[in-house]
Amino acid sequence: MTLVEELPQLLPEWLPQQRWFAAKGRPVRSVAIASSTPLLTEGDPLLDAVLLAVTFDDDSPVQHYQLLVARAESPRGELEHATFGHVDGLVAYDGLWDPRVTEWLLESIRSGRTVDDIRFVPEPGAEIAEGAPGRVLGVEQSNTSVSWGEQSILKVFRRILPGVNPDLELHRALRAVGSNEVAALQGAVEGVLDGQPVTLGMLQDFAANSADGWAMALASVRDLLAEGDLRADEVGGDFAAEASRLGETIGVVHAELREALGTGTLSAAELVGTWRERLASAADQVPALAEHLPAIGAVYDEVAQLGAEVPAQRVHGDLHLGQTLRTPYGWLVIDFEGEPASALADRVRPDSALRDVAGMLRSFDYAAYHQLSQWEPASDWTHAEHDSQMMWRANEWAERNRSAFCDGYALRAGADPREQIVLLRAFELDKAVYEVVYETRSRPSWAPIPLASIKRLVAGAGSAR
Repeated sequence: MTLVEELPQLLPEWLPQQRWFAAKGRPVRSVAIASSTPLLTEGDPLLDAVLLAVTFDDDSPVQHYQLLVARAESPRGELEHATFGHVDGLVAYDGLWDPRVTEWLLESIRSGRTVDDIRFVPEPGAEIAEGAPGRVLGVEQSNTSVSWGEQSILKVFRRILPGVNPDLELHRALRAVGSNEVAALQGAVEGVLDGQPVTLGMLQDFAANSADGWAMALASVRDLLAEGDLRADEVGGDFAAEASRLGETIGVVHAELREALGTGTLSAAELVGTWRERLASAADQVPALAEHLPAIGAVYDEVAQLGAEVPAQRVHGDLHLGQTLRTPYGWLVIDFEGEPASALADRVRPDSALRDVAGMLRSFDYAAYHQLSQWEPASDWTHAEHDSQMMWRANEWAERNRSAFCDGYALRAGADPREQIVLLRAFELDKAVYEVVYETRSRPSWAPIPLASIKRLVAGAGSAR
């Protein structure tokens, strides 16, 4: 039997166990091979670039995933966790965990190799790593990244959608205007699915000695909650200065995206229509949203009544603290793919820069209340009458850092996002509605965080009115 015949039989149980599989909890009906491109056809290991077509018992749309299938004559202990069975008498495994495979991938990008419909494309003048073994990083949820020393990192996209991935598109645009706020692009891997271009991977500068923004924020909240009598600005781990610098960085990125890709406008009615559709869909999936529908709708009504055109541009689309890195030289923004659950057409559509601002403000809430949940049960701090010192301090941290971020953003953007409070609050609510659905599906214990934020946001709107 051949790879095309045997491989699909091995994957229905293996795929859902992978952290990058986007349809967890959805029973897999079948796995088929949409395309298979032999990359290494002699020696050990053999290597094929495979695009899988996955169908589900609930008749939801087919999803496509990329798998680099390596095959070797005998099993290797260090690859046991990546092995999914035997194909044509050989041990078959996820080739990204094999340094021999990743060395070949890196050299292919450096040399600009083309194999059938797959193109390995180096960026002009890029300095690509040499002489270091590839190492899979274990931090990503939806993709897989391999680093070489402290110079290059390759993100391999797992779920494949037709069209150029916005992460690659926007990095190319930002490189063209000389941006220092993103890790420089070194190259890409591009292919074809059903006659349309697809992005299979992208190679970038590796941000050595960097710290994840989410981890830094959690540490700061933890330091505050552990103190008995100090205010947020008195605690050693105060994050406000970094939040302000981060706001400046986002303001610069937005200006660079406008320079590279231009601007446009959106009608308020168009925005509200999109939000209402998302809210209706979310309410069908999460009954806990039902009690908030009238109050959320009232906030959306306020935006509709503005009646003005809203400036639009290309934005990050899924901005939060986990999409930022603090290097010795400043902040970097990463992962411009947009919201994973959104269609590609929605992710590449120009939007208000306030969407990114709202995403970051939501992330400060997330950091504060995720840490609070480690100290107090969610059933306590989400209750309307609850008023503990811990909750007060979590609120203090979130508000202090939300304000600092907006201060920094205003310095570089030329306008304070808080001056558009009606629109900003609506974007925050739309993001929180999205989060409720995501958390209910993926991390149910986190769902109280966006639900509590929705209560605060609509209460704030009501008091303002």
